[in-house]
Amino acid sequence: MKYILALIVFGSIVLFSCKEKKKITPKEIQENLVETNDVAKEQVESGVGQKDSPASLNVQLYSKEEIESFKDSTFVILKKLDTTFLYSMKYATKDNFLKEQVYDCDDCLVRYKTAKQLIKANNEFKKAGLRILFFDCYRPLYVQKKMWKIYPDKRYVADPSKGSNHNRGTAIDITLADLKNDTLAMGTPFDYFGKKAHHAYLNLPDSILNNRKKLKSTMEKHGFWSITSEWWHYNLSQSYKYPVSNFKTTCD
Repeated sequence: MKYILALIVFGSIVLFSCKEKKKITPKEIQENLVETNDVAKEQVESGVGQKDSPASLNVQLYSKEEIESFKDSTFVILKKLDTTFLYSMKYATKDNFLKEQVYDCDDCLVRYKTAKQLIKANNEFKKAGLRILFFDCYRPLYVQKKMWKIYPDKRYVADPSKGSNHNRGTAIDITLADLKNDTLAMGTPFDYFGKKAHHAYLNLPDSILNNRKKLKSTMEKHGFWSITSEWWHYNLSQSYKYPVSNFKTTCD
């Protein structure tokens, strides 16, 4: 009888352990750095990876010691964790609704917790021959105030008196690109302020609706949630835990 009970208890422990959610460890992050840097090298040599994002070979990646020191709340530069993301940081250019460059630096900064979840999502997209391309990441509060002054509509611009999740380092504006770095059709450009950019807008070709669905379902699977009015915007779950920030980003 004691033997049977012991087997039941042991079986329950094994079953519970199997159901635990897998977490990315610092060691796995470090292994991913080696793998993704090899991918970046292959892309540069083959001519892939030249559009929208600069070559990643000159990026000084975080060391294992640095990664182990990070807390979930630490701000990190995403390209120093994973070189396989793509970037077209609109507010570091004049190609945005403000019609001016408001970032001095085109790096994508996010909280470390956000970065870990983005790496998981991107790894899944890569299995389908896709990658995440970023339009915006961390945004200082002073930029949020400038946006609100120009376009004070809560559907598209967060009220700076409460702060945006971009200001917290837990929101990103993204799309998907294929292995040639061509972005998938999503029905509107980034920062299109109208109903056509809403998730509920269905008067679009099936291919576009499927692209939006693929982006949304995968991001939600990895701990992000969307807003109704922008197909490109995703927030990390429990973003409220992180304070609003206002520091200015600078590139090395």
